Amino acid sequence: MLKNSYRHIAVFCLALVFNSALHAQLFDSLEFKAGLEWRLSSLNYQPLWLKANRYGTVADRRTDLIPFIRVSNKHVLASSESQNEIGLYDYDDLTFSYGLSIYNNDHFKSTILEEAFAKLEYKNWSLRAGRFEEIPGEVDKDLSSGSLGVSKNALPIPKVGIAVTDYTKLPFTNGWVQFKGSFAHGWMGEDRYIKNSYYHEATFFLRFGARALKVYAGIEHFAEWGGTRGTQQIGKGLGSFWDAVLVKEVESSPEDPMHGGDHRGVIDGGASWENQNLSVHGYLQKPFEGKNDIGFGTMNGLAGLSVALKDRYTGLQKIVLEVINTQNVNKNTAANKLESYYNNSVYKTGWEYQNNIIGTPLFLNRVQGANYFPEIKPFDWNAPDDSIPGNSNIINNKIFAVHAGALYSITGNLDSKTLLTYTKNMGSPVYGELFTPAKEQFYCLQQFSYELEKYNLTINAGLGFDFGQLSHDDAIGILVGLVWTIPVHEITQNVFNRK
Repeated sequence: MLKNSYRHIAVFCLALVFNSALHAQLFDSLEFKAGLEWRLSSLNYQPLWLKANRYGTVADRRTDLIPFIRVSNKHVLASSESQNEIGLYDYDDLTFSYGLSIYNNDHFKSTILEEAFAKLEYKNWSLRAGRFEEIPGEVDKDLSSGSLGVSKNALPIPKVGIAVTDYTKLPFTNGWVQFKGSFAHGWMGEDRYIKNSYYHEATFFLRFGARALKVYAGIEHFAEWGGTRGTQQIGKGLGSFWDAVLVKEVESSPEDPMHGGDHRGVIDGGASWENQNLSVHGYLQKPFEGKNDIGFGTMNGLAGLSVALKDRYTGLQKIVLEVINTQNVNKNTAANKLESYYNNSVYKTGWEYQNNIIGTPLFLNRVQGANYFPEIKPFDWNAPDDSIPGNSNIINNKIFAVHAGALYSITGNLDSKTLLTYTKNMGSPVYGELFTPAKEQFYCLQQFSYELEKYNLTINAGLGFDFGQLSHDDAIGILVGLVWTIPVHEITQNVFNRK
């Protein structure tokens, strides 16, 4: 009898321990946010920086109300202890994380699953699947106009893959050489000319230096391959996958017009320097369309400089300056292999996903171009083939632009962001006459964010202003929003304590 009592007590104690551990695991890292944004524009579309680089969550219309929720959580599955170079102990966790974010826009007509992912991670190594926010490459994550590869402009493409998410020391180099990269396979969906095509992503970066100055170089390669058009199957099977991975040129045929897929990418390079007070990062991106465009034979690219001040409670936090030039894509290309950035003659949708350009938002696709030119209409991807010409969805990919941005804190709870962009737009090889003479355009944004810590609320407000020869009439837009961070841990802790 006594033995049974001890057994019951032991089971009860184990249950308490397990319940406490389960509670900690389930709720300690759980983050839940709910928000609401209201937008109003003077024209039938939003100013650029009120819509662009927001992961495709904003409908391009005069006015809209956008509710959203974001949920994420992380569990520590195992932990290892190690001693670092200065004798202190580090703890490396094997974690499993997942998240979900849902937006509604277009006057409640459109529900968007912006994120839905799961990740298994150890140190900088990540095995992941789903749709999640990510910017490959080394442009400034806060203030850049947008990477020439994959930016924040379009809805994330669902994918599975493996990545080294941050620079990791190569063995036997004493920390002087680090690497990072990714390899992923994704799905482009049905809302495009070639239905259910696949997405390929491969990036690799090397960084040199273990002190204040570090220099890096890398390459980003993206491809759209496979898919169907009516009864036609394009580039199917494992062989086509490896052709896409290796950028292999394959002889086309009427039955399989683009076996190797549509390729593009970016060559990255730059340097960073930092001390206790300052961090400086200079970066350069050279875009390419296919193997024939790889190289440094033109002035095409994006050059940027980011300067961030450390440990500043108020005042200037960061400034960024970028220059973008894509005027000379075919300068060194043979006449029979001419390229047009983000366009393709077979994969006619080009570098676009769910109506938004995947790379720099300073280019114009037909959806955005219809705001400026009455004769431009978005393509119906289900229309007959002969009504959709190739190399024609991105109508403006020859530009010169200067972009500047700043982050600063006005008070401890009030932060602000400013973006100012000048562009000179020269169209594309197909739409050169529409942009002759070249059309100048300015895009501006002033945004504020105020945090009410007591109520776990953040209030956002913004003013966008576009003017120039593209928009004809000035576009002025305002944004007002609320984000409530729900204190899940505090609520569950109170409930748990009452029990």
